[in-house]
Amino acid sequence: MSRMPEEMPDITLLGNQGTKYPTEYAPEVLETFINKHPDNEYLVTFTCPEFTSLCPKTGQPDFAKIIINYIPREKMVESKSLKLYLFSFRNHGDFHEDCVNIIMKDLVKLMDPKYLEVIGLFTPRGGISIYPFANYGDREHQDLVKSRLLASFRNNF
Repeated sequence: MSRMPEEMPDITLLGNQGTKYPTEYAPEVLETFINKHPDNEYLVTFTCPEFTSLCPKTGQPDFAKIIINYIPREKMVESKSLKLYLFSFRNHGDFHEDCVNIIMKDLVKLMDPKYLEVIGLFTPRGGISIYPFANYGDREHQDLVKSRLLASFRNNF
């Protein structure tokens, strides 16, 4: 028995057979649902191994694996809407660092999580790989923000 209509009235994309993939950057496709365990502090991880965007100067495609980790508060991002959102970068021209920071800011605005980080593992172009890392934490998670940022320096992913 499906409980979706009662529990998730704002979820419109999941199960929709006529999915339309955005051709431009589209943060408006992001949808949320209510966290049933807000009293638990737990980690949610999404991995998108086929992220693409465009170089803003040359228009050439850039490829990356995007990893999103977050500790939810009341709202959680719905995975199909996240997939469509990340797909919307396909024709979007921005530098790697900008893409990662835009994703982080959009998800923070959407969910107001306790903690969120976005890692971009971009494939080499011109012999150089770029691995931008951006994170956010509420007042109670500032130690985690600092420790994860420092760990990203040490680990180089």
